[in-house]
Amino acid sequence: MIRKLISRVLRLPISGEHKARPKVIPFAQHGVRRDQMSSPALKVVAALQQAGFQAFIVGGAVRDALLGLTPKDFDVATNATPEQVHHLFRRSRIIGRRFRIVHVTLEREVIEVTTFRGGQESVTDAQGRILHDNVFGSQAEDASRRDFTANALFFNPTDETIIDYHHGVRDIKQQKLVMIGNPTQRYREDPVRLLRAVRLSAKLGLEIDEPTRKPIAELADLLRNVPAARLFDEMLKMMFSGHAYACIRRLRSEGLHHGIFPLLDAIGIDDEVGHEFVRLALESTDSRVQQDKPVSVGFLLAALLWHQVRVRWQTIQEQGEKSTPALFLAMSDVEAEQDEQLAIPRRFSATMREIWATQPRFEQRSGQRPFRLLEHPRFRAGYDFLVLRAEAGEVDAELAQWWETFQFADPATQQSMLIREERSPRKRPRQRRRRKPSAEA
Repeated sequence: MIRKLISRVLRLPISGEHKARPKVIPFAQHGVRRDQMSSPALKVVAALQQAGFQAFIVGGAVRDALLGLTPKDFDVATNATPEQVHHLFRRSRIIGRRFRIVHVTLEREVIEVTTFRGGQESVTDAQGRILHDNVFGSQAEDASRRDFTANALFFNPTDETIIDYHHGVRDIKQQKLVMIGNPTQRYREDPVRLLRAVRLSAKLGLEIDEPTRKPIAELADLLRNVPAARLFDEMLKMMFSGHAYACIRRLRSEGLHHGIFPLLDAIGIDDEVGHEFVRLALESTDSRVQQDKPVSVGFLLAALLWHQVRVRWQTIQEQGEKSTPALFLAMSDVEAEQDEQLAIPRRFSATMREIWATQPRFEQRSGQRPFRLLEHPRFRAGYDFLVLRAEAGEVDAELAQWWETFQFADPATQQSMLIREERSPRKRPRQRRRRKPSAEA
């Protein structure tokens, strides 16, 4: 660290610093146009360049464009410091502790702007995980600090060139996902890269390069050292990648599921009905994401945890508890288990509970109870959940069909659909015979 500081002050070459010249690839060879990038991202790059800074669109947007996909998230890399970026854009804020970045809001879109990261002076823990990383550097250093070659590509909208330090364009054309540097060391620096490798492979159809894949299973325990909130964020990226089912299957094949990502253990349950329920829920979510339809985090979490709730619910009922109280006890038990391993925000856990709590109410189809359920704010989510259960064979399909008809029927039809409860005839109370007064009275 001291040697590097002296070298920078005296402008001497640094031993071990990345010296490779980048490959500057013209549009004729890569085919990515500036109009494939979002207008806000282009404006952020232009403003930084006009202010005298280097600025490029970097990472996933460039990678996706090369793969023929429509980029959705746009990141910008620059040699401007976070403070300089913040000063340049009125609607911006500096966030992050591990590495400070700037969120710039333009045209209702948030563009993430990062300063080029520097060398190896980061603070790490005993396992090698980077704790603080606010060392800035050159574009070459920044490229070397990125995870995969496919994510280390810089696109300059001004001349439509791609700057490639690590053969990322070649690897994308060969449909390979390759780690930059020593994979074991890079996974130790940030264990979330283990999950990211699986997600990108499943989402993009890239084959994980063998040296990149080999350490994954043996380093899986490193994920236990990652803050729960970060694990939850990465899980959401998997679930809403449009390839959630493929991601989870790949997690299992790489040994990254059991006990490390317990929320996702549901995909491997032995119960055929439970497995089918999760598969249907994930494939439904994938379909909605691919069609750009809205998706509910709370609904999907409720689906992933339902098997655990259902098993616990049944166990408590077998111990003598009534159905509804047993369900609430089961919900509390499962949520407590998850809180120890994964930080599910309260706004999502509240939705989970409400969806679960509606399920026994769908069995009640007499009197005013069906009408009250229709007015429940989570009725539609609860009904969709019921339909999945019916499709998986957990409940009778007739029940889901009854509610499909009932919710759209006219009042007269609804009244005729109600199931009449059979009541046992009331016994007349036995009248006590009045005793005759005794003669002595």
